[in-house]
Amino acid sequence: MTPDLLDRLWLWGHEAGSLNQDWGLPRPSRITVAEAALTLGIPNALMVVYGGKPEPPFDRHARAMLPLRRVVWSIVGDSSSTRNDQATDLDEVLALAGAHPNIAGGILDDFFHEPDTQGATARYSVADLAGFRRRLHAAAHPLELWVVLYTHQLHLPVAEALAQCDVTTFWTWKARDLPQLEANFTRFEAVAPDVRKVLGCYLWDYGEKQPMPLELFQQQYQLGMEWLRSGRIEGIVFLASCVCDLGLDTVEWLRAQLASAP
Repeated sequence: MTPDLLDRLWLWGHEAGSLNQDWGLPRPSRITVAEAALTLGIPNALMVVYGGKPEPPFDRHARAMLPLRRVVWSIVGDSSSTRNDQATDLDEVLALAGAHPNIAGGILDDFFHEPDTQGATARYSVADLAGFRRRLHAAAHPLELWVVLYTHQLHLPVAEALAQCDVTTFWTWKARDLPQLEANFTRFEAVAPDVRKVLGCYLWDYGEKQPMPLELFQQQYQLGMEWLRSGRIEGIVFLASCVCDLGLDTVEWLRAQLASAP
C-alpha cells in the first residue's frame, strides 16, 4: 500500500477492555489503542470515550499514543457516556493539543438520535457545533471537528449540523445492511455534498452482537479502497481497537491485507 493511502487509514479506539460486556465477543480483550494500531500497521487513531471511560485528564492515555501520526479525541463520547450530555470534553482535548502535536481533532460520537420530547435530534445544537468548531480551529495548532452518522439516521434533519463539521464518519450499524452501502452512501452525498467523508468499517457486527461476516467486510473494504483512490472519500476507519487481540477473521484478514498490499 502506498504511503499516501496508508496515511488515510484510521483505527477507532476505546480504553482497553471497554467492549468486553454486552456485545457477544468470544473472550475478553486487553489490548490498548496504541498496541492495536501497531499490530495492524495503521498510523492514525480515534480515541473515543465509552461508558464514561477514560475520565479526564487524558494526558496519560495521550502519551501512550505519541508514536501515532494523528489522533482525533472524542469531545462527546458514546451514548452511554452521559457526562457528555451535560458537558463536553472539549477543554481537555484543547489542553491535549497544546502538549501533544499529533492531536488532530475532536469527534462527536453517537451525536444524532430520534426526536426526543423536545423534538431535538442531536445531543448539542447547531450553534453549539459552530462554537466547538471555532475553538478547535483556533487551537495551538488547528484541529478538525469530526462527527458520526449512521445509515439509519439519514432520514433525520442532519444537514445543517453536518455543515458545521469538518469530517463526517459514515457507518452501517448492522452487517445485514451492508449490501445497500453504495445506495446509502449516495443518499448521504445528497444530504451533505460538501462534507468531507470517512467510511466506517466494523470489525465485529455490534448491531447483531455476532462476528462480522468476512465476505461482507471484504466487500466493504474493497469498495472503500475504490472510493479512497477515486477521491469519493478521504479515509477509512476500522472499529474497534479492543477486538484486535481476539483472533477475529476480519482482524487477521485486515492485518494480512495491509501488510501485503503494494
